[in-house]
Parts: sequence; structure tokens; C-alpha cells
Amino acid sequence: MKKISGIVLFLCISVSQGYSQQDPLMSHYTFNTLTYNPGVAGISGMICATAINRQQWVGFDGAPTTTLFNVNTPLPIFKGNNGAGLIIESDNVGFDKDINLAAAYSYHLSVGTGKLGIGVNLGMLNKKLEPEWKIPSGDVHTPASGDPLIPENKESYVAFDAGLGLYYDADNYYAGLSVTHINQPKIKFTKGTPYVSRHYYLTAGYRLQLRNPALELIPSGLAYSDGKVMQFTISSILRYNKKVWGGVSYRAGDALIGMAGIELYNGLRLGYAYDFTLSDMSKNSSGSHEFMVNYCFDLNLGKSPMKYKSIRFL
Repeated sequence: MKKISGIVLFLCISVSQGYSQQDPLMSHYTFNTLTYNPGVAGISGMICATAINRQQWVGFDGAPTTTLFNVNTPLPIFKGNNGAGLIIESDNVGFDKDINLAAAYSYHLSVGTGKLGIGVNLGMLNKKLEPEWKIPSGDVHTPASGDPLIPENKESYVAFDAGLGLYYDADNYYAGLSVTHINQPKIKFTKGTPYVSRHYYLTAGYRLQLRNPALELIPSGLAYSDGKVMQFTISSILRYNKKVWGGVSYRAGDALIGMAGIELYNGLRLGYAYDFTLSDMSKNSSGSHEFMVNYCFDLNLGKSPMKYKSIRFL
């Protein structure tokens, strides 16, 4: 009987289920909207860049590690009613070493008191396997080469990927609906051809001005599904003087999240989130850490403005 580590088992289950819920989770999802909804590209009227590093389930062998960078900007063509963006993402989970690269475009329409962004992203997924088998000495086992579904050697495959999104942004609220991996890219490995499932996203947020003019309460939520499993996160952030914020999030069945951040005098925002794991993973993990850097500026002014057009940016 072959004995393999927990992360190897996790990998095999993921492959057999067609990479179900393959998109990485982010606690700073309000700063990461472009990754899953291209409709947001350029809609704030500013050039915005975000970098996030997430160390998930620290202490667990082969745990997910994700680093991403995205940038989006309004475009001066078609009367300025559009925007573009770029997403670069590195996601490592066990044997999986993946790199995602995509470009986004959004066309903006004036609807009511806000703007509606209709977006599309096109890119590529580079799925790479680097298996490392650990078999106890003296154990009776079946070699990996004898199993038609278990990868034995390093493999890499590049597939085309696409997504669509609608994003509405008003002064005090926003809402978005999107789908990633709309073409369900097939990953043609030597042993098997899994695919990346479509993922559906719904997000919304609201800015509530409190009685104290220096305080704002910003509740938000994110729900997503691969058509089989649904997951949702709800958050509540308290912001002081538009410069300092803190709050909590709850990811159903997974984690309770504490968040804090600050905006420096030059408009640079720094954020940190810690996930208190609530699932069975807590037996082998000390939680998850996430670091965020964000900067937005107006190209015409060459500096970050005092007020921001989108409440996505805390």
C-alpha cells in the first residue's frame, strides 16, 4: 500500500476533480478585484497598482503560497470611457507551480449616479507539476509509473484562458458579477487531461458615514462558486480619517480574519491580514499571513489625490 503525504493526496484529489476551486483565495479581495472581474479596469479614473503575497496554512508541508501583481488604468481613447489592466499571478500548491498572465479591457457606461464597466480578460495559464514522491523504506507499494493517473515526472502545459465581468461603481457603493476560466481550459498532461472549472463571482460593498465625520464603516462581501461548491466571505472595516483602517472578515467554514492597514502621506497603502483557521487544517497550521501594497495616482496630477472615486480603496 502506497503511503503518501497529505499534500500529495490533496493534489491527486484536485486533479481528479478538474481543479475544482482552483483560483487562490485572498483576504484583501477588495484590492484584488481586477484578478477576478475585468469590468473594474480603469473605472476609478486613476492608475492603480496592487501587489499581494499570501502564505496560507503556515506550518503545513506544501501549503499554498500566492504572489500577485495587477495594475489598471483608464484609457484616453473612445472619449475616455474605457480602461485596461494587467494581471500576473504565481500560485504554488504542493506539486503545482502555476503562473497566470492576463490582460483586461473594460468599456464604461454612465448608469444612474455611477459607472458600469463591461470587461473581458484574455491570457494564459502555465500549469506545471513537479512531483516528489516519498515512500517509506520496506513498505509494499505500487510505483507511480504503474498508476495511469499519478504523475511521475515534471510536466508543464500552457493553455489559453478567458473571463468576463460586469462592475458597477457609484460614490458610496459598488457591485460586481463575473466569471473566470469561461472556456474551461484543458490541461493536457501525460497522464490525464484535467480542466480548470469556471468560477463565478459576486461582490458588493458600501461606505457608511458614521456620526463622527472622521469614521466610516465599510461592509463588503464576496461569494464565488465553481458550480458545485459555493464559498462566501463577509467583511466589516472601520476607517479613521481615510488613513487608518482595521476590521474583521469571516470566510464560511474556513477562517476568521483580522485586518489592518494604513495610508502613508504619499498615498501608498500598506495592509496586513491574518487568517485564524477554523477548519481541520488548524491541527497542522498556525494560520495564514497576507501582505498588501497598493498605490493609486492621477496621471494628470502626477500624485495621489486626497479623495478617491471608488470605495473599493479603503
